[in-house]
Amino acid sequence: MSFTSAIFLRRAIFAASLFFFLSSFLPVQAQQKFWVVLKDKKGVSFDPYQYFDAKAIERRQRQHLPLFDETDKPINAKYRHQIISLSDSVSGESRWLNAIACFAKPAQIEQLRKLDFVREIIPFQQQPAILAEIPEKYKVTLKADELEILQNQTASLGAAVFKEKGLNGKGIRIAILDAGFKGVNNTAAFEHLYKEKQLIKTWDFVKRNEYVYSYATHGTLVLSCIAGRLNGHDIGLATGAEFLLARTERMHSERFSEEENWLAAMEWADKNGADIINSSLGYTNDRYFREQMDGRYAFVARAANLAARKGILVVNANGNDGTADWKILGTPADADSVLAVGGIDPKSLFHVNFSSYGPTADKRMKPNVSAFGIVVGAGPKGFENTQGTSFASPLVAGFAACAWQGNRALTNMQLFREIEKSGDLYPYFDYAHGFGMPQAGNLLNGKPTDLKPTMQFEPGKEEVKIVIKTEFMPDTTGPVLTDTTGHGKNGVYLLKAKNPAANYVYYHIANPKGFLDRYYVVEVQDDPEVAVVKLEALRPGSIIRVFYKGYTGFYAH
Repeated sequence: MSFTSAIFLRRAIFAASLFFFLSSFLPVQAQQKFWVVLKDKKGVSFDPYQYFDAKAIERRQRQHLPLFDETDKPINAKYRHQIISLSDSVSGESRWLNAIACFAKPAQIEQLRKLDFVREIIPFQQQPAILAEIPEKYKVTLKADELEILQNQTASLGAAVFKEKGLNGKGIRIAILDAGFKGVNNTAAFEHLYKEKQLIKTWDFVKRNEYVYSYATHGTLVLSCIAGRLNGHDIGLATGAEFLLARTERMHSERFSEEENWLAAMEWADKNGADIINSSLGYTNDRYFREQMDGRYAFVARAANLAARKGILVVNANGNDGTADWKILGTPADADSVLAVGGIDPKSLFHVNFSSYGPTADKRMKPNVSAFGIVVGAGPKGFENTQGTSFASPLVAGFAACAWQGNRALTNMQLFREIEKSGDLYPYFDYAHGFGMPQAGNLLNGKPTDLKPTMQFEPGKEEVKIVIKTEFMPDTTGPVLTDTTGHGKNGVYLLKAKNPAANYVYYHIANPKGFLDRYYVVEVQDDPEVAVVKLEALRPGSIIRVFYKGYTGFYAH
């Protein structure tokens, strides 16, 4: 596990061809677990009014979506019966993916493969996943700097603006998929949720019962970062939202069912009327290659995009591999319709080192936005310091709930774009911050359009200089350059910003295809010349974008 306290799980689906490798080396009678993916749902009937919660029907109608599509229909009962008869056992199924999870021996798989209604058979991954519980050392009473983080983790997103407008997520239903919600049923931080009957439904997909209030505090902390309230402090923004709590992961080890549970929980959340799904799931290098982080390869990415197609806003942690060899995001954060959230350091106010980088394998920008990756949450024993994009994600989920409460006419994907556009860096972006931290003021009132240019470009024969205009220079000394790609390329070294309230210049170089070749953050001090870009490093058609003090400037080569 590459990160300190967040659950960002690293696993994925085997490629179908791996079956032949397994069957060649496993004993003849060895039992394995597989997805049996079916071709169709012929002859299946479906009544959405009987199946869906009224909130799910309302979500579809409000967004002018069909009440159901083929993916909502149940699996063909005759197909299921034949698969059961040819397998050792069946553990579950996915309507959305039209697939059944079963245990079977290689000879049985060969029989299943010959059925005319079977599209493909995909082995489950089998290695255990180790999940990290929040260490005891993170349990604290608040000191001055911790109180500052607590206040700023919501203030940095515009909490005061939402509060002024009376927006707290009321009427929005949020599903949280996690490893457990220990103490939520008897912890002071969630007393208001019980009092106002905002906890709508729970389900443990591991134990298959309704009790989710044990096993892990990770989900407890995540919930607190959306809706917690303790000692007069709002920990998250959406204290008025409704919640569905799903336990999908085992705390210490898992052999087969984690991915299956997550898929089932997505369908359960849809069925029970979720408007927003927050997840800290991420499959990375244990089962994937970087080129497979394209938002289409993994079942979990496909399922996340299907949820979006049904009008749900899916918010997912971008990952915590920024300092690991893997470095980039995991799936399903790579999915096109998933709002992937990166981490910000509360002290420097730019990318926190452990937060995973984008882009996706097909060069789409990720993360989409960012929020504090080092936070103060609440657990069974009170306030707790913790870190990880697992907690940046629920901060943004709470932001989304307040925003959607303020404008229910928006579709989920319109809201997705509005959240991006509200980012404090927008229209500037990079693969560390996305569009930056969403701002309630920008979302509700629009970004200022009368900004004066804060920098200028001074082109020469061999280089282009980025120069800050005199009237926007801060009263500090000497530039500090931070390479937010994390690689220290081209002689740029990783240096910590000296001033937490620093004035930063963000700039990137986009190639003719629109992908970023390089991007940086510069702390402006006493030298107005903050960067020099050699023309020989630019391809014809490249663009330099620079963001400083709310203004974005462009230079086309």
